Amino acid sequence: MSYDLVTFGETMLRLSPPNHQRLEQASSLDLHVGGSELNAAVAASRLGLQVAYVSRLTENPLGRLIRNKTREHGIDTSHIAWTAEDRVGTYYMEFGASPRPNAVIYDRAHSAIAGIQPGDIDWGTVFRNTKLFYTSGITPALSTSAAAATKEAVQAAQGAGVKVCVDLNYRARLWSQAEARAVMTDIANSTDILFATEEDTERVFGITADSYEDVAKRLAQTFELELVAITLRENPSVWKNVWTAIVYDAANDTVYRAPTFEIEVVDRVGSGDSFVGGFLAGLLEGGAELGVCLGVGLSALKQTLPGDVCFATRDEVDRVLEGGGLRIVR
Repeated sequence: MSYDLVTFGETMLRLSPPNHQRLEQASSLDLHVGGSELNAAVAASRLGLQVAYVSRLTENPLGRLIRNKTREHGIDTSHIAWTAEDRVGTYYMEFGASPRPNAVIYDRAHSAIAGIQPGDIDWGTVFRNTKLFYTSGITPALSTSAAAATKEAVQAAQGAGVKVCVDLNYRARLWSQAEARAVMTDIANSTDILFATEEDTERVFGITADSYEDVAKRLAQTFELELVAITLRENPSVWKNVWTAIVYDAANDTVYRAPTFEIEVVDRVGSGDSFVGGFLAGLLEGGAELGVCLGVGLSALKQTLPGDVCFATRDEVDRVLEGGGLRIVR
């Protein structure tokens, strides 16, 4: 097999009370699947990349549900490691409205991916004809063995000449800033393309600057990165957000800026992941400038859709980037 992109990480089941209810009120729950690396894989696949998703799943109906939902988007799942042990992780999402924020409760301890060990995945086969590899800071945060397996994957990608792409994705409920810094510094030193927010950059690496552009440049200099992309969000309210991104190209010492969107948010979960997938698709098609535009356009559309993954097309992305209006599309 030949892949434009391989992603590696955990996919969970998301359970959400409908109609902005609290969990205590709920008599039913909406079900979605999602996780940073799967969300990015879906976004890239929908923009035309050949994508494989690698994980460790429990061999039961819930694991097969995740596998089947992944396949729906044309993503190769043949490298997933299956286990009769452990469990599929879940999380619960309460949707708020100002002044009550959205809230998440995780139930992911002892999930199948947390039990992954170095050697469980045949990375030599996975990376034989692969252009890009993507994972995030969530995966090594799940367990000591998951951190070791993530480092193994990064090293194998490097050895195979595959570009390594990493999103910091710091999660305070999974590990401390000190733990994240120790692991992610090692991974960042083997990374080619880094995705971050200004907040995650400060929490994980202690890097701050007077502007987002300077933060990106400092990251590139510190870890000898080729590209650094930073997503930027303003939150006037829970359901009204302003969304854009920049990317710093170290080879050209150039910052590319995406258009800015005022979004009526339906569901913002997975928006950064959709940016990653859109960016990588654009990068392979036409370079970093196209990448940051496709990433922001696709992720803006994602935030108008329920669920973690983005059901949007390239035509729709092009339309919003061209300033398409809000009249009914007939």
